[in-house]
Amino acid sequence: MPLTGAVILAANHRAAVDTAVISLCTPRRVAFLGKAEYFTGKGLKGRFLASFLGALGYVPVERGNAAAGLSALEAARKVLVAGDAFAIYPEGTRSLDGRLHRGHTGVGALALATGAKVVPVALTGTEKVQPVGKRFPRVSKVTVRFGDPLDFSRYEGMGASPAVRRSVTDEIMYAILELSKQEYVDTYHKRPGDVA
Repeated sequence: MPLTGAVILAANHRAAVDTAVISLCTPRRVAFLGKAEYFTGKGLKGRFLASFLGALGYVPVERGNAAAGLSALEAARKVLVAGDAFAIYPEGTRSLDGRLHRGHTGVGALALATGAKVVPVALTGTEKVQPVGKRFPRVSKVTVRFGDPLDFSRYEGMGASPAVRRSVTDEIMYAILELSKQEYVDTYHKRPGDVA
């Protein structure tokens, strides 16, 4: 992983503890996007969570619509333009079935807009540390694999059309797949209750 300059860490997302694991395994501070409601909790617990997530490098963002998505990308772009490291989960949410799902093209848009290199990251074992539905972590072996930085400067001058963003995103997802050895599903991940 580059020790200086703008870099995007693009990781698979297996468990709620993934962000903490990535933060502990990188030699530099990394910013993450986090749901804004994590920062507005009441009482001591709410203040502790907001403080803890701020220390981990979370940037609060609203979720749920296109405007919120653009706001999140703009927050990430500012981190990268400042020459810092930013991590993103291209699947958009945790995988509930253990498979690697199709990546959303925001990661491709960020790479194209900022010129930042993208380091693919594969997490394995975090789904055993904090299984879906369990509040408290368990002790289990975790492996974090960092791939070689991906450079997308060959797309410079081509714009960021949907086709170019998809091509960049697919290359990133393939690199994560090679590291994680997960089964790949070329569909976006659906959470229980999502409307098709």
